[in-house]
Amino acid sequence: MNLPNSITLIRILSIPVLIWVLSSGRFSSVNGEKELLAAALFLGASITDGIDGYLARRRGQITTMGMLLDPLADKLLIAAAFITLVQFNPRLVPAWIAVVIIGREFLVSGLRSIAASEGFTIEASDLGKFKMVVQIVSVVAVILDHRWPEIMLRYPYVFPVHWIAFAAIWFMVLLSLVSAGDYFLAFWNKIDRHVVKRRRRAFILSRRKKRDAAAI
Repeated sequence: MNLPNSITLIRILSIPVLIWVLSSGRFSSVNGEKELLAAALFLGASITDGIDGYLARRRGQITTMGMLLDPLADKLLIAAAFITLVQFNPRLVPAWIAVVIIGREFLVSGLRSIAASEGFTIEASDLGKFKMVVQIVSVVAVILDHRWPEIMLRYPYVFPVHWIAFAAIWFMVLLSLVSAGDYFLAFWNKIDRHVVKRRRRAFILSRRKKRDAAAI
């Protein structure tokens, strides 16, 4: 197994650890131990998403296994984080928000699978990449908000963690819906052109067969 795939595998293995830290009573929230560890775990796992892709391209180690594991790891990480946050901080992440975000992830995966079976790909849009950044900010902020709704920097300056988390979550819901529509339109346009080309090819082949049959 090459280095990029190993990093992707580490991201997948970090998911049950993240769930355990957020759900377990082993870590205390009194001094913020649980929140800091969970935020660091999620942030570290999210950063590896860019590292494995960069290394795979730089080293020429893009493999079928990597192409399968990388998006799977991303979807599992986001799904695990938001499902756990419904229990960990329901004030900011009610169940319906988790359903919208996770549903969007699997909708895009389904569209890409159908596109691949039809012989074309749907590239990640800039909007989708931006949504990923907002997801990281929102998850980390929601985790920290559980212990520190506000962080006193230096009197009278206060860092409003709660309001940053609140704004990031709602902005991310909006981005998830808009980017899902963007992916769907890209898929629809490509599949429509693909079907037209396939029908045209089938029509040409049938005309040739009829012409050849007539010549015989």
